[in-house]
Amino acid sequence: MRKFIALSLLACSLIFLSYCKHKAASNTSNSSLTASAEPAPEFQITTLAGQELNLPSLQGKVILVNFWATWCPPCRAEIPDLAEAYSELKDKGLEILGFSVDDLPEAELKKFVEQAKMNYPVALVGRDIVSAFKPGQYIPTSIFIDKKGNIRARHVGKLEKTDLVKIFEELNKE
Repeated sequence: MRKFIALSLLACSLIFLSYCKHKAASNTSNSSLTASAEPAPEFQITTLAGQELNLPSLQGKVILVNFWATWCPPCRAEIPDLAEAYSELKDKGLEILGFSVDDLPEAELKKFVEQAKMNYPVALVGRDIVSAFKPGQYIPTSIFIDKKGNIRARHVGKLEKTDLVKIFEELNKE
């Protein structure tokens, strides 16, 4: 059991270090709108609250799909900004979906979500969703979908509230 825990910690550390190395190597802004629109993949999720959501049910809203995990420090660090932005902008057309890539029981994820005060829909997603969205190898990764269901921006790393609001406002004007 100790070997398993040690290997798990080592794996998480390597992932985090590769994320940090990737961030340090990136000299360009990693969250800007693209002129060309790629259709967002169809998806069907059941949130931890039991709500069924899919792309057509959210059409007409700006959607932020956030791939994250409980063990990821930058993911945990961005949660307060996401929750605050969601509170302020959900009535103006923003929908945030937290797609957890954790490998843990749903009950444990629910407990984390409650403790972290995540006020937006969260779902434990499998490889099918990850394969469909292609978030890349680093988390957190945030994918912005416009009101017509097209992917318009990707942000790798901790998403600051100011960047989220800027992208939302640009997409919400369209």
